Amino acid sequence: MSIIGALVAYKGRPAKVVSSTTHKYEISFSDGRKQKVREKDFRFIHPEFSSVHNSCPEVDTSILNDFDDESLTLKELTEWLFDDFTSQNAWFVYLMSEDGLYFYWNKNVLALRPLDQIQAIRLSRQEKASEEESLQRCVDHLKKDSYENHDIQWIHEIEQVAFNQSKHSKAMSALSIENTPENAHRLLIKIKYWSDFNNPYPKRNKIYSDQDLDFNEESIDRKDLTHLHCFAIDNTGSSDADDAISIEGDRVWVHIADVASYVDINSVLDLYAQKRASNLYLPDQILHMLPPKISDVCSLGIGEISNAVSVGFIMNDSEISDIKIYLSQIKVTKMSYEEADKSLHENISLSMLNKIAKDHKKYRDSNGAIRLDLPKTDIKVKDQKVLVLPQLNSESREMVSEMMVLAGRVIAQYSIENNISMPYLSQASGKFSDEIIENIHNLSLSKAFEAAKGFSRSKLSVKPSMHAGLGLEAYIRVTSPMRRYLDLLVQQQLVNYLAGLELLNEDEIKSRIKVINSSISKTNKAIRQSIDHFRCLYFKQNRSWEGHGIVVEINGNKALLMIPEFAIITQVKFKTKPKLDEKIKLKVSSIDLVERSIDYKPL
Repeated sequence: MSIIGALVAYKGRPAKVVSSTTHKYEISFSDGRKQKVREKDFRFIHPEFSSVHNSCPEVDTSILNDFDDESLTLKELTEWLFDDFTSQNAWFVYLMSEDGLYFYWNKNVLALRPLDQIQAIRLSRQEKASEEESLQRCVDHLKKDSYENHDIQWIHEIEQVAFNQSKHSKAMSALSIENTPENAHRLLIKIKYWSDFNNPYPKRNKIYSDQDLDFNEESIDRKDLTHLHCFAIDNTGSSDADDAISIEGDRVWVHIADVASYVDINSVLDLYAQKRASNLYLPDQILHMLPPKISDVCSLGIGEISNAVSVGFIMNDSEISDIKIYLSQIKVTKMSYEEADKSLHENISLSMLNKIAKDHKKYRDSNGAIRLDLPKTDIKVKDQKVLVLPQLNSESREMVSEMMVLAGRVIAQYSIENNISMPYLSQASGKFSDEIIENIHNLSLSKAFEAAKGFSRSKLSVKPSMHAGLGLEAYIRVTSPMRRYLDLLVQQQLVNYLAGLELLNEDEIKSRIKVINSSISKTNKAIRQSIDHFRCLYFKQNRSWEGHGIVVEINGNKALLMIPEFAIITQVKFKTKPKLDEKIKLKVSSIDLVERSIDYKPL
């Protein structure tokens, strides 16, 4: 049958077949344009061409209900719906087929849909239209920097982008805003759905809120050490005491909260802790490595009697001997650093412990230990106000810090002597100039900054080796099992060793180290970004701030300045080259909360 002069559909447009060749047909459109196409690229509609329009009249489709999943030709269906098989009527049926509600093309015939399928499609289209209308209303509101309650589903999509848990928000795309976490964050603040205090960085780094998980304490025989005077010294207001210290004659005791008796080495809780790696101490919240209920039970000094892993040893001329480790029960006196400072020279036990700590510090210094006293601060949020608090050095803080280093040395020695696989922390010797080495206890701020860059990175390994920064031949972090996973792992190994149970081997410890190295990078990033966020907010709340920075490095007309009161390094551009350690008065020139950036300029 020749189709020259027929009405066909090509890409949804009506066209007339005007001629043919061996492989192609030439078709023409109403605007006079012509095109050569293959037969399979167009659909035959009617043998006679006439100009047609798309304004389809109301059609009574109820007649189709009498058919039962049948297929009809376009001509048959046109005659059923319109009586006459004209070009225009055939075109109307074609348009209905493209819509697909009542029937659809199955090769060269039209398959009729059953009634229930038609109703389902109608409902779906109504829902889609309603959704599009809802989205458009939300977009209109967002253009005016506002939102209403019925926009919340679209706002939640934007939140998911801000948390980096989704790559697409329909509202942002409709506004031609690139779907990035930063853009979503900025939009949520702009419409006042989020305040400046919203901290997206834990979720953005896949760190989630605390969970309650069940746990049980193992029934263990414990050594009664309640006769010891044990001191848990920490920051004012701290509720989780991981460690305590005491002395008995010439025996030093370091007591560590017994968490391993609640968290078995291969338990669900242990896997939970591995994924989190450590506590997150953020300006606006604390996210715990373990369910907070465990801290409530394990923390030293919570009740009259506390369960602990007690490590006793004798230190003579800096040599460690007669190490004894017990699962114990102790009585704990909790003190703040301020209270301990007042008691250091009055309480005989604290005074003796302080002397031992100082002697051990001298021993480490003689082994090349290097510690830099660069400024440190804590950032806290209280009553919608950001506070920047300097970390002040104190004698009791130094004592406790040194006793914890000493405990890490003792446990490392004990583990080596008893062939217990452990995650040892080591650090190769750094690269420091002779000037820095000779003046290590009296460095200018610029020299301290230079020295900080000279340290080698610490690393975790199952093989004990030198920790040059601490001046120790072997070292293990052990005193914070509630807060750091690897400290908990060390305690689990010790507790199982004491009980005669099977221990993890070196390969299994390596595997745990690998997991923690992966988890801790996310944790550290969330902490760093959260601190930067609230530091920016501090300056937004204190726009008139003026202060001083110390030049610690010079690069042409730019210099790095340390701002001691915030313990931050910033780059500033100068017209005239400054001098190292020069004190420069600064003010804030710009703040971008979403990008977590602050620019300063010299006054």
